[in-house]
Amino acid sequence: MLSLQFIYLIYMNLIFIILLAIGLAMDCFTVSITCGVVQNNIKTSQRLLMAFLFGFFQAAMPLIGWLAGVSFAKYIEPVDHWLAFIILLFIGGKMIVENLKNKQDDLSKEFNSQYFTFKRLMILSIATSIDALATGLIFIGQDNEIWWAIAIIGLVSFVFSIAGSFIGSYCRNRFTFNKWELLGGIILIAIGTKILIEHLFF
Repeated sequence: MLSLQFIYLIYMNLIFIILLAIGLAMDCFTVSITCGVVQNNIKTSQRLLMAFLFGFFQAAMPLIGWLAGVSFAKYIEPVDHWLAFIILLFIGGKMIVENLKNKQDDLSKEFNSQYFTFKRLMILSIATSIDALATGLIFIGQDNEIWWAIAIIGLVSFVFSIAGSFIGSYCRNRFTFNKWELLGGIILIAIGTKILIEHLFF
């Protein structure tokens, strides 16, 4: 009976962690779609780098929150959503301005070549994962579960990011539209606004 109960608890914890991982992955999934939409002819190495960074930071933030504990969370929680909002607002706004400056039908080669830089992807990774810091507090006192959690969170975010980039590329190739950069900027600002509203009102 005890063994069955133990197996049941593991199963329920696993389901909870998977659902948590999917919830945390949704922001980077949406951003990866935006990346796929904006960038033309994405290289496999670029997709993998983006997915790795998104997965790494989505997993790292809960781990940092868990290691730092409740005292750290008291300082970071009041500002994490504002940081995410400001970063995404800045990047999204920059994309919109660049699109409005561009009078040609296609995106500028300069922008396309620079969008998947390590620096830009790092900033996006941090912006979409910083509000997950407090998630680590759920696992305080559950030393075994935290390692399963960060592994699953990282893997789910990686897979979702790869899938999102392909969805974005498909949309770009499927539909004739010359304002993908403008749309991408609006989406990033919308994600930042969503994160801010969720923390302020829910």
